[in-house]
Amino acid sequence: MEKKNKNNFEKNLARLQEISDLLENESIGLEEAISLYEEGVSLSKICLEELKQAEIKITRIRTKDPGIITEGDDGNTIDGVNE
Repeated sequence: MEKKNKNNFEKNLARLQEISDLLENESIGLEEAISLYEEGVSLSKICLEELKQAEIKITRIRTKDPGIITEGDDGNTIDGVNE
């Protein structure tokens, strides 16, 4: 089930990029642009909800084992404290 959700998220994200590229193309008509925009808004809501659920899951994991220290790209721990 999680793999299916990941595939859907990745697929939706790829479609959002495709829609963005199409909307930047000036050769599409107004009706098509509106339709693509509507699809993009819908997909962005779905992706945002999936990201929120992932954040909740990560928070639960961290709460179960507070000894886990994760470091971000900026060198800070997840709590924002430099080591």
